[in-house]
Amino acid sequence: MIRPFLFVLLLLPILLPGQDRISTEEYIEMYQDIAVRKMKEYGIPASITLAQGILESGSGNSRLAREANNHFGIKCHKDWTGKTYTMDDDEKDECFRKYKDPEDSFRDHSLFLTQRGRYSFLFDYDITDYKSWARGLKKAGYATNPKYPQLLISIIERYELNAFDTGQSRSRRDARTEERESAEKQLSFADLATDKAVLYESDKGRKVYENNGVPFIVVEDGDTYAEIAEEFDIYSWQLYKYNELGKKHKLKSGEILYLEKKRRKAAREFKTHTVSYGENLRYISQLYGVRMKRLAKMNDLYTNSNLPVGSKLRLR
Repeated sequence: MIRPFLFVLLLLPILLPGQDRISTEEYIEMYQDIAVRKMKEYGIPASITLAQGILESGSGNSRLAREANNHFGIKCHKDWTGKTYTMDDDEKDECFRKYKDPEDSFRDHSLFLTQRGRYSFLFDYDITDYKSWARGLKKAGYATNPKYPQLLISIIERYELNAFDTGQSRSRRDARTEERESAEKQLSFADLATDKAVLYESDKGRKVYENNGVPFIVVEDGDTYAEIAEEFDIYSWQLYKYNELGKKHKLKSGEILYLEKKRRKAAREFKTHTVSYGENLRYISQLYGVRMKRLAKMNDLYTNSNLPVGSKLRLR
């Protein structure tokens, strides 16, 4: 493990050319769900996991986090058989673990604490007692910095991370702000229709548009999958499949539904997409009429991967 805050260059947030800095608030928004899931699996407070990730990766901006998805400075060790990343630390050209996805790093962090005997006493503390956990990590030798517990506690209290220790992985943003942002996203879909020519109208007078060569409609209040399927002489399961929707997805006014399978890549004029706040892979998939699984494969992602604000995705 890296010894946090020894003030070596390794731990400073080093940004690569073309990359934007991730704020701590954005980091929390991106990884809170993972931290809560790992807490439920391994019994480590989500607040501690998030605070350590913030501290050791510079809120996801360190070179190790950016290039190797390694948020906790976990070194290779003799039992590691996965990909590696070489970088100077205590010694020159030390070996660190490289992950396909940041969640793998969070999992390894949990395993590191649960599979080493020197940390076993930590699990006697209450899951909400983040102060004892912070002090216990220092006592167990996790870090050499004498102020390590205070650093963790300060981060937890500043960003109210202890709220996640109750198992609630909801956003810290105001609910009305979330609703407004959701409405803005849906509005952008409606705006998409205004830029497109009408292909035709259904027998019920609904307008059908085209995006990336794929026909789509804009959902209206009261619409159901069954009614839309009947209107366009297709099956409900096709609507789910074409739009890569789960069975529990509820239609919302303003979102779009494709009536045929989306394309493997975006139209020629769209080479990349810069991720904005609140966007996920499905939203971008719908926006460009590209299959979500194809987008994930092109960008070496999972379909549920968190997308850093400002990052660029290939569309072709």
